[in-house]
Amino acid sequence: MATPPIHHQTLHLSANAADLARAAQLLAQGQLVAFPTETVYGLGADARNGRAVAAIYAAKGRPSFNPLIVHLADTDMAQTYVDWSATAQALAEAFWPGPLTLVLPLRPGHGISDLVTAGLDTLAIRVPAHPTARALLRAFNGPISAPSANPSGRISPTTAAHVLAGLSGRIAAVVDDGPCPVGLESTIVGLAGDPVLLRPGGLAAEAIEAVLGHALTRPEGGGAINAPGQLSSHYAPSERVRLNATTPHKGELFLGFGAMTCDLNLSPSGDLMEAAANLFGHLHALDARGQPIAVAPIPDHGLGAAINDRLRRAAAPRG
Repeated sequence: MATPPIHHQTLHLSANAADLARAAQLLAQGQLVAFPTETVYGLGADARNGRAVAAIYAAKGRPSFNPLIVHLADTDMAQTYVDWSATAQALAEAFWPGPLTLVLPLRPGHGISDLVTAGLDTLAIRVPAHPTARALLRAFNGPISAPSANPSGRISPTTAAHVLAGLSGRIAAVVDDGPCPVGLESTIVGLAGDPVLLRPGGLAAEAIEAVLGHALTRPEGGGAINAPGQLSSHYAPSERVRLNATTPHKGELFLGFGAMTCDLNLSPSGDLMEAAANLFGHLHALDARGQPIAVAPIPDHGLGAAINDRLRRAAAPRG
């Protein structure tokens, strides 16, 4: 994989119209630009430009067998790249723009780089809700492939400062518009056959199932990677993470949930939406202290299922 261009100074852009036009220009030139979405900050490149997409993998140190999500301005643009279906239409009408990614078969002549799909015949797409992401997509007027803007396998970024801490000097620019309100990556649903939950995320599976009128299939673990965010070790702090802890061991920092004494609390009131928004930011803050992290139990329903998914990957053995 080619080494990405080294930028002696990553531009720190704002969300005003002039800076978004500059960001769109950089993307059109094949450069990498990080930008906020409602979920996490994404590392964007022109999804049609193979060299630009290769630079994403190189900048992140991301395995090239791990596909990327393509962000699009609207549903009409989405339908130019994938075979659309009535199920896709129903979910798009209910949840787009928003934290839902759909995986659909590619259309002939789609023009998307093979590196985006990791050689698969499907494409992961979403229409983000964040106003700055939407403005950038309109200014660029094309598909932007954008995994999380962090070194591969590490804690996802929910602020521009997180992006710069991991990728400064390796990307052209970051568009700063404050912290991400959802704080968890999008939920991914595969629609190449019967609807299947490929990754829990910022939209609760129960809400999707209510629209579908039936349960989503849950794939068995250990299969081939067919969507982003499925690596067993991912979202990892530098030190060990221990889950479902009632109290910390000596030398551990304690990440709490609900009313308890701890170093940082995802949500003192036990609100799963607040916990999701705080998850990666709190992990970043504790990771900076250089000690192992113990995490209190999180209810495994609604957004709690996505929080626990990220925590299990953060705690998994490192390769």
